[in-house]
Amino acid sequence: MSPFFLEAATVGPENYTAFTFFVGTMAMMAASVFFFFELSNTDKAWRTSVLVSGLITFIAAVHYYYMRGYNLEHPNESPTFFRYVDWLLTVPLMCVEFYLITKKAGATKGLLWKLIFASVVMLVTGYFGETIDKAHSWQWGLASGIAYFYIVYLVWAGDVAKLAGATSPAVAKAVKTLGWFVLVGWAIYPLGYILGTPGGLFGIKLVEDVASANRAMDIVYNIGDAVNKIGFGLVIYALSRSESK
Repeated sequence: MSPFFLEAATVGPENYTAFTFFVGTMAMMAASVFFFFELSNTDKAWRTSVLVSGLITFIAAVHYYYMRGYNLEHPNESPTFFRYVDWLLTVPLMCVEFYLITKKAGATKGLLWKLIFASVVMLVTGYFGETIDKAHSWQWGLASGIAYFYIVYLVWAGDVAKLAGATSPAVAKAVKTLGWFVLVGWAIYPLGYILGTPGGLFGIKLVEDVASANRAMDIVYNIGDAVNKIGFGLVIYALSRSESK
């Protein structure tokens, strides 16, 4: 029996964390196959957007496969490094989607770089708080939160929102839906941060058992990733079909 199936055999209903890693891997890969196969049926104007959606879920699927293996070998630890590598690749790509779908309305490279820069700051400061400087995790979490709310501002009231209003109703609706993903869906990540760091909530340690905190944090992150990344792609896919009509 191959190592893959030997590992999969240990993913049982009692191991919720490993199960969410396994489901996340399968869901992300299935979404990638769907987006890539639909490229040939997509109008040229929207192929790049759908391609980026496929890249986001494909990158996540590869990382989830490795994170699943890490979790099975180290069940009481969180694969934080792999997760942040995944986020540093996929979250900026999710921000790129806002630029791509508002480009016809005049979105500039300046807006693109603002979105990418804010997402990188959000992730790097979060990584410092979770791994390098846990003693000051709430300060790093605050810095990460500021970058996050800047992205929220751009999408809901800033340049992205203004450009969306100047495009078609379908694009405006898609940007609003993606905005809800950013505002509500991405909010699940600070929750995981709070659960997994000793100073995640203004110095208050919510979970005494480190192993339990890691498992809780991973489950929160895994659910958030599956909903947000696949959901983002499906909104873009629906937009491409609506605009094609």
